[in-house]
Formats: sequence, structure tokens, C-alpha cells
Amino acid sequence: MPNRRFEPGREFSESLDAADELRAFRTRFAIPDPQLIYLDGNSLGRPTRDVANRLRLAAEDEWARDLIRGWNAGWFRAPSRLGESIARLVGAGPGQVLVTDSTSVNLFKLTLAALALRPERTVIVSDALNFPSDLYVLQGCLELLGRRHHLALAPSPNGITVEDDDLLSHVDHRTALVCLSHVAFKSGFLYDAASVTRRAHEAGALALWDLSHSVGVVPIELDRWEVDFAVGCTYKYLNGGPGAPAFLYVRRELQEKAFSPIWGWFGQRNPFAFELEYTPGPGVERFLAGTPPILSLLALETALEVAIEAGIEPIRRKSIALTDYLIDLVDTVLEPVGFTLASPRETKRRGSHITLRHPEGYRISRALATEMGVLGDFREPDNLRLGLSPLYTTFGELWDAVDRIRRCVDEARYLRYPAERLPVT
Repeated sequence: MPNRRFEPGREFSESLDAADELRAFRTRFAIPDPQLIYLDGNSLGRPTRDVANRLRLAAEDEWARDLIRGWNAGWFRAPSRLGESIARLVGAGPGQVLVTDSTSVNLFKLTLAALALRPERTVIVSDALNFPSDLYVLQGCLELLGRRHHLALAPSPNGITVEDDDLLSHVDHRTALVCLSHVAFKSGFLYDAASVTRRAHEAGALALWDLSHSVGVVPIELDRWEVDFAVGCTYKYLNGGPGAPAFLYVRRELQEKAFSPIWGWFGQRNPFAFELEYTPGPGVERFLAGTPPILSLLALETALEVAIEAGIEPIRRKSIALTDYLIDLVDTVLEPVGFTLASPRETKRRGSHITLRHPEGYRISRALATEMGVLGDFREPDNLRLGLSPLYTTFGELWDAVDRIRRCVDEARYLRYPAERLPVT
């Protein structure tokens, strides 16, 4: 067991909260039940207090009053306008980010665009820790292209990390695209995206990153890293709301060469000319497709203001402090009752969620959510995942959550729940 880095007792967690430079931001979020410890912001972030008012204004004024005139009053440019906001969080210059469609749809578009730029190459490299939906999209692209390509997955020896050498051993002159999650959805493992992208380029391949579990909590420098393509969702640490539209990034140097496989009217150069032949729009806008979901975009726009105001560096500092503290509590409080850590210990190799393993992980998660006021989530086969959102998660909540998890096991409360899985875990 590692040496203890923090003092025991809840009083110490309160001292950490008192010194927290971001503590005032918690008041910016709607928290109707302060007794509920919410540790699932890596799946769905809390709403900000301003979002409800923004949606009410959008419905009652911009929609009810302006009606169709709303498109010329700001709606039409919303995907690009919000893209510029997210660009500030991912280290991208102007004109390279759009908010549009879902993460899966954006991944589909960018994967096919990337493969078309490397027509002589036949391999996509990913890893065994990638989000399954991303792998499904990649498999679907290969099927669509007549199985002329091959998907090579780097293994994970421990289910937590992927060694750089294991990944890069798959990258060679046949590789068209390296497609990875910046932070692994299950373990929280964080890639050195700059190094992997550089090595991919040295082999002549393109790099596409899924930022869904890193955007808003990890510093990202897409331009400086010379990343080619990126996608990400906005309903986790960006707090955009359930099903909020995702974003995509296309490096400026590739925009006039790359084509979206979905030729929708919003990606047309002049959509309201209603021409019968498609002409791609300028730059990254050619990756727009259908009519954007305006109410969701406006909710997201309001939510983004909080993350931008807080700043990614302070957010990252607190994320590191929260995850360090939670790991210490796992070592000292939860390991004795059967839990093991399933996330990297090394600070620079993890994002903002911590995963624990326990043979009864599923039933423990059910008991915690149902009767003990702790909402995390479960991932097969035995992973209890705890997402720490620096803008509203407190150190005191972590102390209380760990104490409740310990009690759940000590008192065998989980035995009251069936092992059969609910549809959403």
C-alpha cells in the first residue's frame, strides 16, 4: 500500500474545500438535493443554474415571438459560434471546430474523410480500451468500404493502460489512421496525445482523437500537437445536457482536401440557393449536415460560459487534487473491504474519473444509488466508476462517498439487490 499522502478524517477534507480556488463555481450549478453525492459527471454533467432561464427565453421569446426569424437572429451561425467557444478549451485556432450531430456521427464523417486522404493505406489502429461505440463506427466504415481495410487493436495487459510500444508497434507504412480516446472511458487512462500524434505522422498516418472524457478537465492543445481530426461530446464535463450535440475539429491544412461523406444542406456552400448539385461549404463548415438542434445548442452555449470562465488550468489542478485524494481514500478505507484500484496512479496518465473493482461491483452500485445517496456508475465486468467534476465536486463529498461505500460493504447492503443488470448501468 502506498504511503498516505493526506490526513485522515472528514475535517481534513473540509480544509481542502476551504482552500479550493474553484469552490465558488459550485453555486453556479443546480443542486436540488445537497445530500446526494453525484459522482457521474463523466457520463452526464449537472445543469448550470442559468440553463433553465436560457431555455425559457429561447422558447418564449426567440421561438414563440421571432418564429422563423430566429434563424437570421443568431440560430443559423450557432454551430460555428459554439465551435469557437469550444476551441478555447481544446487549443484550436478560429475556423476549425463545429458543434454538430452526435459524437458517433462525427466520428463516422471524419473517419471516412481521413481514409479518403490515405487511399493507398489499409489499416486503422486503435486499442482495446477504446469506447466500444467508437470501435463499432470504425467497423461500420470498414464494412461500407468493402472490407478493404483492417482494424488493428493494441492490447491492454492490465485492462487499465496501453503501453506506447504496444500501440505503436501496429503503426507502419500500411496505417491510414490512428484513432483513439484521449482518456479511456473505463479506467481513466490518459494518452500522451502529442507523442502518439507525432509518431503517427512519422509513419505517414493521420490522427483522430475522441476527446469525450477529457474535454473540460484536461488541457488539450490540438493545434500545437498538430492533430488532424478530433471529436467529442458536450454532456459530460461541459454540462451541455442529455443528448447535447457533439463537436468536431478538422485541422486547417486539411479542410479543403477533406470531404464529409454526409452531404447535407447545411454543409452546402449556399444552402438557401437550393441548387440540385452539391458544392461543399468553405473550410470546416462542409462537415455540417442537417438542421442543427437549436434549443440544445443554446443550452450548451450557456453551460460553456462556466468552464471558460473557470479556466482549464485551475480545473486540471483541482481534478488532480480530487483524484489524488480519492485514490488515497481507496488505499486506506476501501482496499480493506475488497476494492482494488483500476485507474492509473500516475497523475499525468489519468483523466478525472477513478475506477474501482470489486467482485460485487454491480450490486454495490445499485445499493449506493438506491439507498445510500451516492450516484456513480457501473461498467462491466466489475467496475465502479466515479467521475469527479472539478466545478462542483467537493473533497467533503469524496470523504462521505467513500465512507458510504465502506458501510455498504461492511453492512452487506448490496445483498438486497439482484445481480441481473438494469438496461442502463
